[in-house]
Amino acid sequence: MEVIYGLLPGMLLLGIVGVAVFFWAVRNGQYDDMEGAAHRVLMDDDEPADTTAETDESDDNNTPDKPQ
Repeated sequence: MEVIYGLLPGMLLLGIVGVAVFFWAVRNGQYDDMEGAAHRVLMDDDEPADTTAETDESDDNNTPDKPQ
């Protein structure tokens, strides 16, 4: 029973801190765009980022270690 006297103020303090952090996040715009990040994950890029074939060919032609 004596433990409750310490737990109740602790729970109230944590609850008040949680509510304060929530209101701070809302005020600073953390919840403004809830769907934007989800849509950006699904969107494809216009051009593929596969440029390794071009760099491999250009490196083979310009290597100074090849005997002539």
